Amino acid sequence: MMKRTLTTLLAAMIGAALFGQVKVAVHENATDQPVIPKEIYGQFAEHLGRCIYDGIWVGKDSPIPNIDGYRKDLVEAIKELKVPVLRWPGGCFADEYHWRDGIGPQSERPKMINSNWGGTVEDNSFGTHEFLNFCEMLGIEPYISGNVGSGTVEELAKWVEYMTAKGGTMADLRAKNGRKEPWNVKYLGVGNENWGCGGNMTPEFYSDQYKRYATYCRNYDGNRLYKVASGASDYDYNWTKVLMRNVRRDISGLSLHYYTGGHSTALDFGEDEYYNMLGKAVEVDEVLRNHEAIMDLYDPERKIDLLLDEWGTWFRVEPGTNPGHLFQQSSMRDAMVAAMSLNIFHKHTARLKMTNIAQMVNVLQAMILTKGSEIVLTPTYHVFRMFNVHQDAISVPVDVPDDSQVSPSGRIYPELSVSASKSDAIHVSLANPSVTKPKTVELEFDALKPSSVTGEILVGKGKGIEAVKSHNDFGGKTEIAPAAFKDFKTSGRTVKVTLPPASVVVLEIK
Repeated sequence: MMKRTLTTLLAAMIGAALFGQVKVAVHENATDQPVIPKEIYGQFAEHLGRCIYDGIWVGKDSPIPNIDGYRKDLVEAIKELKVPVLRWPGGCFADEYHWRDGIGPQSERPKMINSNWGGTVEDNSFGTHEFLNFCEMLGIEPYISGNVGSGTVEELAKWVEYMTAKGGTMADLRAKNGRKEPWNVKYLGVGNENWGCGGNMTPEFYSDQYKRYATYCRNYDGNRLYKVASGASDYDYNWTKVLMRNVRRDISGLSLHYYTGGHSTALDFGEDEYYNMLGKAVEVDEVLRNHEAIMDLYDPERKIDLLLDEWGTWFRVEPGTNPGHLFQQSSMRDAMVAAMSLNIFHKHTARLKMTNIAQMVNVLQAMILTKGSEIVLTPTYHVFRMFNVHQDAISVPVDVPDDSQVSPSGRIYPELSVSASKSDAIHVSLANPSVTKPKTVELEFDALKPSSVTGEILVGKGKGIEAVKSHNDFGGKTEIAPAAFKDFKTSGRTVKVTLPPASVVVLEIK
C-alpha cells in the first residue's frame, strides 16, 4: 500500500514537472465582489499615422466601401468587439489640437502640421462631428481629451458647450454645422501627459491648471461630465501623490499610462526577449497596486477612479514606414500581452474603472490593420473579442499557485494567467505563455458541478518561438484565428483543461 502510494505520488510529481499541471481554485460563490466595468475594454484613436485617415475615415467619395465616410469593413469589425468607450483626439496630438479647426465645411477647414507624429499634414476633415457621430452610430461612449498644453480655458469651456448645450451661441454654431441636438459626452480628459508632451509641467503646476480648467467645464442640460486629471507615467508615484493631495474637488478620475516596449520590431525577436516582454507587461500589476495605495491614502472611500487610458506594446516601426506613424505588425506575442494584461486588470476593478489600449487601428498594438481596400484583424483583436464576455460581469476570485519564472534580464512572469467572472455563466480566461510546454489546469469550483462547458482557443501557427511570431497580414495571410476548444474533461466540481504552448483560451461554464 505504502509503495503504491509513493509510486502514485512520484508519478504525479513527474507528470506535473513534465506537463505543467496546476490546480486553480475558482470561488464562484464569493460575495461582495466588484463588477468588471465594460470600460476596461476601452479603445484609443489618435490623429497619428493612419489611425484616423485610411483607418477609421476614408471620406464619402472614397472608392473604399464606406458609411458616410467611415470604412464599412472597420465599422462591422468594431461592432463585434462591443467597444464601450473611445478616447480621442490624442495623446500628444490633443494638446496641439484646436477644435474650431475641425468644424464647418470640410473643404474650408485649415490645415496644420502634425508636429508630434511624423510632420504630416492634418487637414482636419475628421473633427468633432465626425468623431461623435461615429461613436453614436456604434453605441460607443466618447472620451474627449482637452487641450491644456497649448489651449486656453475658454477654448475648452466653449468646446464642452458646443458639444453638450441645447441652447446658446455654441449650440447655434453646432446647428449651423449640421447638428441641432447636442451629443451626450460623459468623459472629459483635462489635458494629456502634461508631465511631457502636454507642456512639461511639474505636478504642482498642473494641479493648479487642472482646477482652473475644470472649473469652467460646465454641465449643460442634464449632461454630466466625468472629469479626468492627467496622471502619471509608469513608475512616477510622486505625480500621483501630488495630484491626490492637491486636487480633491471636481475630479472623477486620474489617468495612468503604461507601455511595454522593445528594441526589435513586432516580428523580430527571440525567446529571451519574448519572456522579457511578458515580464514587463505583467509588471503593470505592481504599478497599479502602488498607484492605488497612494490613492487610498488620500481617498480611502475610493471616490476617485483610476483610468489606465493608454497601454499596450510599443516596438520599432515596420521597415520602410514613417517612424512617426508608429505602425507595427501584431503577432501572437501581442495577443499574449493583451490576455495577460486583461486578466490583471480584472483584479483591480475596485479602483481601476477604465483602460484604453493604444490604438484601435494602424498604430502600435492595433486591433485592426488597413491598406487600401484590405483589412486585417490582428491577434489582439481576437483576444478582445473573446474576452468581451467579461464586460459588466461580476469578478470571481481565483487562487492560482505562484509558478513565477524569471526572464534572462531579470523580469518575473507567471507560467499561467487566469481570471474569471460571473454573469449568465461562469467565464474563465486562461493564457499559457510557455512556447514549449503545454499546461494542464484543473479548475476546482467551490460548489458548482459543471454540466455544460464550451470554449474558444487562440494559438499561433508553428512550434516554439515561431508560434508567437505568427501573425495575420494583407493578401489573405491568416495564421491566427479563434477556433473551438474541446480539450477539457469535467468531473464533479472540476474542469480539467490542457492548454497548448503559447495559447489563450476562454471557457463558458454552466
